[in-house]
Amino acid sequence: MRRIIFVRHGQSEWNALNQFTGWVDVDLTDIGMKEAHEAGRKLKEAGIELDLAFTSVLKRAIKTCHIVLEDSEQLWVPEVKTWRLNERHYGALQGLNKKETADKYGIQQVQEWRRSYDILPPLLTPDDPHSALNDRRYAQLQKRVVPMGEDLKRTLARVIPLWEDQIAPAVLDGKTVLVAAHGNSLRALAKYMEEISDDEIMKLEIPTGQPLVYELTEELDVIKKYYL
Repeated sequence: MRRIIFVRHGQSEWNALNQFTGWVDVDLTDIGMKEAHEAGRKLKEAGIELDLAFTSVLKRAIKTCHIVLEDSEQLWVPEVKTWRLNERHYGALQGLNKKETADKYGIQQVQEWRRSYDILPPLLTPDDPHSALNDRRYAQLQKRVVPMGEDLKRTLARVIPLWEDQIAPAVLDGKTVLVAAHGNSLRALAKYMEEISDDEIMKLEIPTGQPLVYELTEELDVIKKYYL
C-alpha cells in the first residue's frame, strides 16, 4: 500500500480579514498555528511514518509543514519547497476584501472568479509592483511562466509536472509523502489523482488542519481516502 497525506494550511492573517490572498506571503494566525499543531498530533497518534514532505514557497504552508513534522516527531524528514504548490494566483483581486469586491462587482461575478474551473480573475500587469516578477523567490523562473492570475485549470497545469517528476516517483518508490499546501493546489492534485470532473472539482472542500490520507495501488489509483 502506498500513501500520500494532504494537509491544508490553517487560518492565515488574510483569511481572518476575508481578503483574497493567492501568492501574497502572509503568515498564519494563532488559530492557524493551532490547526497545524492538531494535524501533527493526529499524524503522531495514527502512527504514520513519513519519508518525504513537499510544501510551497509561502510561509503559511511552510510553517504548517514544519509544525506537522515537529509535532509528529519527524522534523528530520527531507523537505522540498516548490512554487508549483503555491496557492492559486488571484491576480488583481489579491489583497481585496471579498465582501467589498462582491458589493462592487456583484456576488455572481465574484463567485465565477472564485469557483469556476476555467474563468480567470482580473489579471495583474507585469509592471505592477505586486507582480511576482519582482519577488526573488521566482527569479529562477522564465518570465512567461510567472502567472499574473490563475483559474484552477492553470493551477492544475503547473501542479501536474511536480506530481509526474517528483511526487509520483517518490510514492512509487514506496515513500509515504506529506503535501502541506493550499486549498487550490491541493484541490488540483486531488482532481488529477481522483479524476474528478471539471464541474465537480469546484465543490471539493479540503478542511484546514485535517490530514487527508490517500491509500493508493501500485499504479497510483486511489483505493480509499479518509481524514484523521
